[in-house]
Amino acid sequence: MTANANALAERLRARFPGSEVTVAVPRGEVGIVFDAADWHAGCRALRDEFGFESMIDLCGIDYLGHGTDEWDTDVSSEGFSRGVEGRGPGRFGYGQAPSAQFPQPQGEAPIEPPTRRFAAVVQLLSVRNNQRVRVRAFAPDDALPVLASVVDLWPVANWFEREAFDLFGIVFAGHPDLRRILTDYGFVGHPFRKDFPLIGNVEVRYDAERQRVVYEPVTSVEPRVNVPRVIRDDARYATARGEDRDLKVDSGIGPADAAGATK
Repeated sequence: MTANANALAERLRARFPGSEVTVAVPRGEVGIVFDAADWHAGCRALRDEFGFESMIDLCGIDYLGHGTDEWDTDVSSEGFSRGVEGRGPGRFGYGQAPSAQFPQPQGEAPIEPPTRRFAAVVQLLSVRNNQRVRVRAFAPDDALPVLASVVDLWPVANWFEREAFDLFGIVFAGHPDLRRILTDYGFVGHPFRKDFPLIGNVEVRYDAERQRVVYEPVTSVEPRVNVPRVIRDDARYATARGEDRDLKVDSGIGPADAAGATK
């Protein structure tokens, strides 16, 4: 698989000399990054010249705060460290905004926000060649991220692009019916953006006096740091096996000694 991936990567580099082509080892995942101006033409070439007739997925990405951690799981003599300080992505309340710089745990230097924030990623499949490729392009304007629609190349992209527009606010120029698909009709903002608070902007309740549902700024929920699931090595079984072996060899007790007594 790695040989086929490297061969595909070399073909892509020769066909698109100005684009970044990578191969993830050892999985052999091939990726290419197009400029926004070359996004549609590059996708067309991948379909017509490289045989990627099937689009598996399209999604949006917000790179705000990319590379930062909310939680440090390193072990020290003082135990596990706590969440980092500052208003990182999602960790702020209604009416606030994320910090301009996102601090790292244990006194590391803060990471600056990325120069290019919003991107669209397409996963393509070539059935005839048994190959896959990941295609990505960054929107040139963070205030209004716009990329060309690929619905005319792969009609299945229709609802995927609507989802990326709904959740990330990425506008796909040329889409036949670009409107929200998951959130409510009156929803304000794009919930998968990193500057959208995890607690949301409004809460819904039923007002008995007005006899209707009302929307109000969030007041009953406090932002909190997400805690990742951490899987640590469990040495209990290895220790037990080692102790059992030591008992048999050194102390002369246990099943090994009992077996010797029967002889």
